[in-house]
Amino acid sequence: MNSIVVHYKELALKGKNRPWFVKLLVRNLRAALADLRVTSIRSVMGRIEIELESDSGWEDVRDRVRRVFGIANFSFAGRASHDFDELASAILADLGDIEPASFRVRARRSDKRFPLTSPQIEREVGGRIKEAKGWHVDLVGAALTIHLEMMPDHAFYYFGKEPGAGGLPSGTGGRVACLLSGGIDSPVAAYRMMRRGCSVLFVHFHSYPILSRASQEKVREIAALLTTYQLRSRLVLVPFGELQQQVLLAVPAELRVVVYRRLMMRIAEKLARSWRARALVTGEVIGQVASQTLENMTSIADATTLEILRPLVGMDKDEITEQAERLGTYAISIIPDQDCCQLFTPRHPATRARREEIERAEGALPIAAMVDAAVAGAAVEEFRFPS
Repeated sequence: MNSIVVHYKELALKGKNRPWFVKLLVRNLRAALADLRVTSIRSVMGRIEIELESDSGWEDVRDRVRRVFGIANFSFAGRASHDFDELASAILADLGDIEPASFRVRARRSDKRFPLTSPQIEREVGGRIKEAKGWHVDLVGAALTIHLEMMPDHAFYYFGKEPGAGGLPSGTGGRVACLLSGGIDSPVAAYRMMRRGCSVLFVHFHSYPILSRASQEKVREIAALLTTYQLRSRLVLVPFGELQQQVLLAVPAELRVVVYRRLMMRIAEKLARSWRARALVTGEVIGQVASQTLENMTSIADATTLEILRPLVGMDKDEITEQAERLGTYAISIIPDQDCCQLFTPRHPATRARREEIERAEGALPIAAMVDAAVAGAAVEEFRFPS
């Protein structure tokens, strides 16, 4: 066995655009597996075949394929001719010495012109295996299921399915910029947008040298982990401490959090537009903190003309934490750090800031100059996987 058969689900519903989606999925698989022992990757009649140099590389390839968006499931497979005797012999050779309590055969025809129906194929191949091994046939709860896929000039066979990452291939959903704090929520928000095919630019606001570099180190780790899913990433590190000091001197205490967030949105918008991103992404959840009341979220959104996407907005903390743990970012996010959100935060921030109050407060600040200074001082780092 030296093939991997990849199946997709949502891509099959894309009509005339399906070839473009499949082409990008093949491209992403080639990029993800570029440094492994893979002979070829090609689209074959509603599925993708990854051909390995030998079966010894299956574990490494499996771990990479699991992270590629657009895949419903995939299987380690063998190839044989349409001759049922040869097909049954190849299956038995790869099964080796196992003795399942029961088995069944499930067949699919990619080409309906094949002379036998799927049930007939199942009986022919299953009958030969039963004759050779004497195994009990169970069509409902079999311990072993042998899957067959009859292609025009050969057959694939495999004995199980691995779940894929689902979603849409990276690069099919356009570009977005995500405000990545280093906490639990925003990495999950970025991942959920990646899963819908978006290429995500990471924008991190820090307060170094007023605070330590800890938040930057955390966000680099998170960006590297997320890059194993989208393969290429860009992280922009934006100095924000001096801007916070300016806000501290000019803005009433209760309004500072909202003004901070509005500044972040303006800066992120400018960075996003330079990257040709079409939307901003945040990890906001209604009611989670003072800046995330519906009134404050609306006031913050008014600072930008870009669309703001909030993929976590209706989730609770337990749901988000569970996703972060599955993703692998949770262990990084809970490392203690000094985040800019903790700097100069008032004891009692406004939960329903009014627009006229905010505009009056911002009138005391050189907003355009502050945004330009933050963008000019931003540092850009590139990530690739495999490196």
